[in-house]
Amino acid sequence: MDQILITCPYCGEEIEIHVEEDVRGSLVQDCEVCCNPWLVRVTRSADGLDVQVVRGDGSE
Repeated sequence: MDQILITCPYCGEEIEIHVEEDVRGSLVQDCEVCCNPWLVRVTRSADGLDVQVVRGDGSE
């Protein structure tokens, strides 16, 4: 399991999330601090893991 430090696109808090090794694609997760939804995009390549977090409320 990979541990990733991200910044919430709503409240700006830095939060550690855990990404299982077989996870790829997009998922929605709520911020532990402000409870707003994130859209989390997980991609993996030979270079490693890439995690992008944007607002999950459709305003992107």
